[in-house]
Amino acid sequence: MADAMDPKGLIRESYRIEGITPAECRSIFLDWALSVDGDGDTRVQIERLIERYGVVNPDHPMTAVLHEGLKAAGSPKRRGGSRGRVR
Repeated sequence: MADAMDPKGLIRESYRIEGITPAECRSIFLDWALSVDGDGDTRVQIERLIERYGVVNPDHPMTAVLHEGLKAAGSPKRRGGSRGRVR
């Protein structure tokens, strides 16, 4: 069952793959990141995915990747050049 946080069900399915590697999880995470709604707060979406799947699977490689993604999401940075000035 896909939802707004995981439109293609990629994160959910990654937790079901036995023996999945961290590299495979990073690839799935990238695909997930490209498929989510760009208007939402990615950081909040990752936090919710960790609450949904990571809490019960703390040692799963996808949980580690989600935590890495959470660090990388951080706060938005100012864009440079004219794009940063135009609203």
